[in-house]
Amino acid sequence: MTSITMHDGRVVLHQADCREVLRGLADNSIDSVVTDPPYALVSIQKRFANSPRSETTENPVNPYGRTGRGFMGKTWDNGETAFSEAFWAEVLRVLKPGGHVVAFSGTRTYHRMAVAIEDAGFEIRDQLGWVYGSGFPKSHNQHGDWEGWGTALKPAWEPICLARKPLAGTVAANLDEWGVGAINVDGCRIGDEERFNPSASHNETYGQFKGAEDGGPSAIGRWPANIVHDGSDEVLAAFPDTKSGLMKAGTLRAAQDAPGSVVYGVYGGDAAKADTYGDSGSAARFFYCAKASRADRDAGLEHLPKKAGGMVSETSGQHITRREADYKPEPRANTHPTVKPTSLMQWLCRLVTPPGGVILDPFMGSGSTGKAAVLEGFQFVGCEREDEYMPIATARIAWAIGAASKEERPAERPAVAPQQPAANDNDLFSAAAA
Repeated sequence: MTSITMHDGRVVLHQADCREVLRGLADNSIDSVVTDPPYALVSIQKRFANSPRSETTENPVNPYGRTGRGFMGKTWDNGETAFSEAFWAEVLRVLKPGGHVVAFSGTRTYHRMAVAIEDAGFEIRDQLGWVYGSGFPKSHNQHGDWEGWGTALKPAWEPICLARKPLAGTVAANLDEWGVGAINVDGCRIGDEERFNPSASHNETYGQFKGAEDGGPSAIGRWPANIVHDGSDEVLAAFPDTKSGLMKAGTLRAAQDAPGSVVYGVYGGDAAKADTYGDSGSAARFFYCAKASRADRDAGLEHLPKKAGGMVSETSGQHITRREADYKPEPRANTHPTVKPTSLMQWLCRLVTPPGGVILDPFMGSGSTGKAAVLEGFQFVGCEREDEYMPIATARIAWAIGAASKEERPAERPAVAPQQPAANDNDLFSAAAA
């Protein structure tokens, strides 16, 4: 195992199998896990049809663990780890009581990961959906009498599992002892323009703006939702125009169980004490926007060679832009095929991690979580097994450290102690390339 320590010990990167790294981490030492595991998108039948069945290829406990190629021909796209209850049990051990896991998955295989997480002892708290406009189906379109029939839908979203290690007592007691257990609602609200909502301090139902205690203006924004999107025109067009929140003082509000009532949390025909804030527009205004860009993918990689790679395949999968048969991909430095937008990862890190807390990413890939963690002022422990991606992740996180050093960071905690002596601490890239 090769390790790199950066950012005055606040970032530790391991080039190793994450299961090996987990064994070296102390109990109750991690504040949150934010990760994007392999989705194992290709079916077992297709992936292993030409593989001889033997003790080396057959795993009766975890059939997704057999050798073979998955998404875009990558051998690492399997469920050997992310679909394993034993793996998530180790994650449970290193997380503090009340610590959260945020884990991406594919629409076809999410259930396998979520069940493994739950069976390991986590509480499934929610499922988030990341909605995007890019992506086309790999559909086998039919002809003749079956013209207009196909075999696939357009990929337009990815599920994200939100799970929590059981609390030690109440939420309040767990926060006092461990500093985790709740989600950062105010730090992840939607929208930041100033609003005036005199009654918001009395009624904080979903979608309302939280106002100041004295009923004054607020720049906090709406309660965060379990849907996030990329802000593309295609996604925005899918949301209808809506009006919300407008109610005059003295209006008698319907009870929750009244016929036709759609108000959550109002239990008894009480009157509004003051005019409530109302607005209108696309329903997408309630949800967080995140966009990926080439600058986001390649920032800090100027010294790395450019080669073909990235999201250019017609292989069935998530958020793929379909290309013509003769399409030639433009060489790029970041060749990882599933890079997540940094702004999305910042929002997710902030949602579940206390100020200055330690985030673990067992499947670091090109370093999107680490980059986001550094920019948000968190500590970070990352694991990446593949030689191809470790230099990319290291360089992107180093770029973020440089960017973060120019900004004021939140209150910091003591640095993360590396689990073994770091190799070439003063040379960020030679260790990664080893």
